[in-house]
Amino acid sequence: MKTLSLLLLLLPLHAYADWGVFHFKSNDKVWVEGATELPPYPKTENLIPFPVSSVTSNRYFIDAASINVGQDDVVRYAVVIEATGGAKNVSFEGMRCDTAERRIYAYGHSDGTWSKARSELWDPINFSSGFSYQKALYEDHFCIDRIRVKNSVEAIANLRRSAQ
Repeated sequence: MKTLSLLLLLLPLHAYADWGVFHFKSNDKVWVEGATELPPYPKTENLIPFPVSSVTSNRYFIDAASINVGQDDVVRYAVVIEATGGAKNVSFEGMRCDTAERRIYAYGHSDGTWSKARSELWDPINFSSGFSYQKALYEDHFCIDRIRVKNSVEAIANLRRSAQ
């Protein structure tokens, strides 16, 4: 009888303990990066300037012809950075809006060729630096409010809007 009384006393506590607990069924799949092909080397006529910050005198451009939104939700693009002294840095990169990460696939050379980047890792975007062009691309062009652009047309429209 004592055992039954004790069980009856604990039953409401057990019911209370499960109250408010929700069991979600996850349909999330593990993310897999799609195959990536290098685009043709950027041409001057395809470059769209975009602002980064007033703390840098470098000029930043995206090659409109290189922008691609993959089925793996990665926005891929070629970026050209011109330093005030005339030096140019060219790279082909990817950005994931849902994780705020970026990756460099290849570096461009002045002879119009690409060399594969050594690292295949995704790195967090640096949101605290005034020199972070990835931050500008993420916040203002490719991942506004953490929502990925639908396609290259939308990305180009966002870039052109800021270039005016």
